[in-house]
Amino acid sequence: MPFKISSFEEYQSEYKKSTANPEAFWDDIAKHYQWSKPWDKTLEWEFKTPKVKWFLGGKLNITENCIDRHLKDKGDQKALIWESNDPNEESTSLTYNQLHQEVCKMANVLKSHGIKKGDRVCFYMPMILELGISVLACARIGAIHSVVFAGFSSKALADRIKDASCKMLITSDGINRGGKKIPAKTLVDEALKDCPSIESVLVKRCCGLEINMKAGRDFEIPVELEKVNADCPAEPMDSEDPLFILYTSGSTGKPKGVVHTCGGYMVYAGYSFANVFQYENKDVYWCTADIGWITGHSYILYGPLLNGATSIMFEGIPTFPDAGRFWDVVDKHKVNQFYTAPTAIRALMACGDQHFENKNLSSLKVIGSVGEPINEEAWHWYNDKIGKGNCALVDTWWQTETGGIMLSGLGKHSPMKPSHAGYPLPGIQTVLLDQSGKEIEANQQEGYLAVKFPWPSIIRTTYGDHERCKNVYFSHYDGYYFTGDGAKRDENGMYRVIGRVDDVINCSGHRLGTAEVEDALDEHEEVVESAVVGYPHPIKGQGIYAFVIIDSKMQASEEIKKSIIDTIISEIGPIAKPDKIQFVSGLPKTRSGKIMRRILRKIAEGDTSNLGDVSTLIDPTVVEEIKGGKV
Repeated sequence: MPFKISSFEEYQSEYKKSTANPEAFWDDIAKHYQWSKPWDKTLEWEFKTPKVKWFLGGKLNITENCIDRHLKDKGDQKALIWESNDPNEESTSLTYNQLHQEVCKMANVLKSHGIKKGDRVCFYMPMILELGISVLACARIGAIHSVVFAGFSSKALADRIKDASCKMLITSDGINRGGKKIPAKTLVDEALKDCPSIESVLVKRCCGLEINMKAGRDFEIPVELEKVNADCPAEPMDSEDPLFILYTSGSTGKPKGVVHTCGGYMVYAGYSFANVFQYENKDVYWCTADIGWITGHSYILYGPLLNGATSIMFEGIPTFPDAGRFWDVVDKHKVNQFYTAPTAIRALMACGDQHFENKNLSSLKVIGSVGEPINEEAWHWYNDKIGKGNCALVDTWWQTETGGIMLSGLGKHSPMKPSHAGYPLPGIQTVLLDQSGKEIEANQQEGYLAVKFPWPSIIRTTYGDHERCKNVYFSHYDGYYFTGDGAKRDENGMYRVIGRVDDVINCSGHRLGTAEVEDALDEHEEVVESAVVGYPHPIKGQGIYAFVIIDSKMQASEEIKKSIIDTIISEIGPIAKPDKIQFVSGLPKTRSGKIMRRILRKIAEGDTSNLGDVSTLIDPTVVEEIKGGKV
């Protein structure tokens, strides 16, 4: 990886180069990939419409860069390792040679069912090798993949299929998740009652569940693979051809189909993976995310494979059969880079230290956090208990829309500070804006996080509704991509993301990030997890409403409430004292582990008549409990 940075001084130098002449900088990076035709122009852009195009006129296929170009030197190296939900089941793997063969065969299956360049293929699958293979098979022939996390309801699945007018759906009989078997095919059948665009369904049996196979529509993957060979040349794709659509929740309720394109996404996914995780030849890398989310796209499949890495796909959950499962897998495969979410970290913290005390974990070099700002207590636990103080901890900030990591340390080559994502990667020109849209130059101030220059993997559009893309990301501040997050820089310019703008509470004229208040709440010894929202207050403008989960051994009481308030005052000051504290047994979380603050905000405001669709939450019943709870 010739573009991998090897010191903080080199990072500073590369960052200056990337901002002084971005086109030349990304030109140099892109030349390390395999192109069937060089690009004619590096960049064309404006943020008003918006229109962004990278590597104009260039032709490539991302799978040639993920697989084919590694065959000569790394053909017998493991590309993907699959770890089952069942710890007693043997892990399986595919070398780069085997992956190439399987992707080509699956690509031929897709073609045999009429799938061609530009067609949309939807996925509703567990984390099995066939998911990774089939996603890459789509890219091989120029079909656009749309992976839906296999935990969404049938209605949510149908909505996404219809929005993209998908022609094919690939699924399984069921999903192994912990001790449960979820009937995926049954959910698919229900969804497809209202999806006339679907012409064929490919099914992989992996759970032994009884399923209905509709004649002429449903086909079993192993049977179809027997009919094809492993010869499938890669389809030449224009740099700006769509690679995938990935749906992300919007504040208006309707999911947004974020579109990423072949060339720019490839260049940035590969570059960011190499530098953030500092992957070295023969390392074993593990991201615990699901491929149903952008983290799985960029940092289980594309980023690692573009770098010739060995990447683990994990079917299970962190607490099955017990809370030591993550650490068993780390030791089993001698994992060197480990990437997970703060939600998982906090859940494992609450389970007790006994689940990792007998683990080795000495193979770890880099540990990462993704999905939301990590609170200080969890940061220290992760660093001290799992990293044992010997690992680089990269607290990464990015979005589905950015395609890759934007703010992060670069392995051991960057300073670390609890709850601070760090510095922007080279090529990422982040700024803080005040309410009027003026750039804030000074450090140690809060503002709205924005980006003033395009990077290769920036969102190109929202599928079928470009106006929505413009309104959501490019209309708040003229000339900027607006992230929707608030942030601040410390005295050294390190960024701390403090939450969504609508998660920033303006209390008596003071702007308080919900993440900051939650960090302070979580410092209390009896608090397991918390979520904070603002609500209308007759004197302060906005008051602070805290939903708090306490240790199961404790009883909610006024004494604990007073003790929690004292902790907040001690950690931040009296201005951050919650006006209301409600003890709850759980929080409304999406399948990716993010707290749905929109619901909590409505409950705090007393508006419980229309909470919107809660079917995509991990546990929708928790909402009813919170609605009926006492403050």
